[in-house]
Amino acid sequence: MKNMTKGSPLNLILTFTLPLLLGNLLQQTYSLADTAIVARFLGSLALGAVGATASVQFLVLGFTNGSATGVCIPLARDFGSGNMHKMRKGIYNGTILMAGIAGVMTLACCILTDVILHVLNTPADIYADTKTYIFIIFLGIPFALLYNYTASILRAIGDSRTPFAFLAISAVLNIALDIFCIVVLHWGCAGAAIATVFSQAVSGIACALYIARKYPELAFTAEERHIDADVMKELAIMGFPMGLQFSITAIGSMVMQSANNGLGSLYVSALTAASRIKSFAMCPFDAIGAAVSTFASQNDGADKGNRTKTGLSIGLALSVSYGIASGLVLIFYGRELSLLFVSAEEAAILDASNMLLVCSGFFYWTLGILNVCRPTIQSMGFTARAMLAGVLEMVARVIVCTVFVARFGFTAICFADQAAWLVAAAFVLVTAYQMVRAAEGRYYDNLYPLYEHIGLGVPAKHHFTVMQIPAVRAFVASVTPGAL
Repeated sequence: MKNMTKGSPLNLILTFTLPLLLGNLLQQTYSLADTAIVARFLGSLALGAVGATASVQFLVLGFTNGSATGVCIPLARDFGSGNMHKMRKGIYNGTILMAGIAGVMTLACCILTDVILHVLNTPADIYADTKTYIFIIFLGIPFALLYNYTASILRAIGDSRTPFAFLAISAVLNIALDIFCIVVLHWGCAGAAIATVFSQAVSGIACALYIARKYPELAFTAEERHIDADVMKELAIMGFPMGLQFSITAIGSMVMQSANNGLGSLYVSALTAASRIKSFAMCPFDAIGAAVSTFASQNDGADKGNRTKTGLSIGLALSVSYGIASGLVLIFYGRELSLLFVSAEEAAILDASNMLLVCSGFFYWTLGILNVCRPTIQSMGFTARAMLAGVLEMVARVIVCTVFVARFGFTAICFADQAAWLVAAAFVLVTAYQMVRAAEGRYYDNLYPLYEHIGLGVPAKHHFTVMQIPAVRAFVASVTPGAL
């Protein structure tokens, strides 16, 4: 367990970010391995089949995983405030809630698979493989949710290394199973999906067993092992809006996917290759955002708003700097990166993939703002505002795809994401600083009685420094005349 309410904010955020970053990179190897192995051994049509439903995976898995992350925000607050009894009740009720979500989502998605593929305008030449692949992925929803929920519990108590360790094992297993199922058993796209689901199951079960053995203080007592309506309501209020935020954002991505699918399988393959590269490059954004949100949750729970503001500023500096650097890589090396998934002979697909990556690279820095500010807003309990950012993203993508794709084709697809990023980033940046300033104000409000009691005077609200304490100023003046 790691208490993030004490110590250097920069060191805490960096040490928490590193395992998360490595874990996110490894998690991306699931899709990267699927994509690269499928493309090399099964061809460009199979590549399109694996990627044709990326947006619906984002919608479904985004809702379940977003809900799991949101449910654990109150747990981080309880840990920061030292209320372990409430935290254990939250974990138990959260487990019941996640099981319900997993059951409903799996059943609904499996029944509606054909409907979803028709909505996405899936090309006929890849329809059968696409259906097989996504149906198996849907069956694995409970395992994906299990990993994300248990990993979020560990992160809530400051342990970001353990989820990474189990994910590392899972990632290696996924690559090995991809090769075995596709190359040796000749299971095609189904083999890629089976490898992914099985690997997710291993990482989720391993995390659950580790929590049970390593952290006995999180084990429920008989009193805590029951459904508490108030606790369940608190978890749902945090979890569902966060899940819906991902889903709302994904609706815009589905509109973009459908518009792109209508352009033909060539552009489906190009978008698939470019999206895998973009997703891999986004890993540091997600890691920094998760670290800052955990830092904010614990310090907000401990009423240390000054540290929350500092953590947000540090996270933004790190994330935007990375966004500029990674954007340059996409601009200058997009074509070379696309060769990981597309054969050099398929020049049209390579050109389209490179075009999308170059256009994205110029705006990648905006993700540094979006992916740090939004989780910080969520972690402080303002889920409605975070969800509004998702709505703004959705609207921007829908407008670009419905108005401009018919006229400009794939060129419009290349700018749909950037329009969404710019609009949402501007909103969350202003909102996040409003929230942390309010939290900082509560922190100083709590200090006033102490200052008055010990006779040090009252510091200026929201602009406190130690030199504003009259007794400190008098001491400095006596020791170093003329310093003030």
